[in-house]
Amino acid sequence: MTLPDAIASLGVGVLLGAFLLNLFGWLGRETRTYRGLNAFGAGLACYAAWMIDFIPFVVLEGAWSAVAIFALARGARGEPA
Repeated sequence: MTLPDAIASLGVGVLLGAFLLNLFGWLGRETRTYRGLNAFGAGLACYAAWMIDFIPFVVLEGAWSAVAIFALARGARGEPA
């Protein structure tokens, strides 16, 4: 397994884990943990896509990570997401 494969696998695993925890009601989408997992997982996947020069996924995962970071910042200020 290459380094980009390992990073992408970890990132996607984090994203899927957060999704499953939310889907089964164990982690609310309004929580900092959920938003943080999305930001971290998408950031890793974005970095891995950049490493292999796959721009469509750099854009997708970069946007996903940016939105999650924005939601984290709003939540930290006490504003609704």
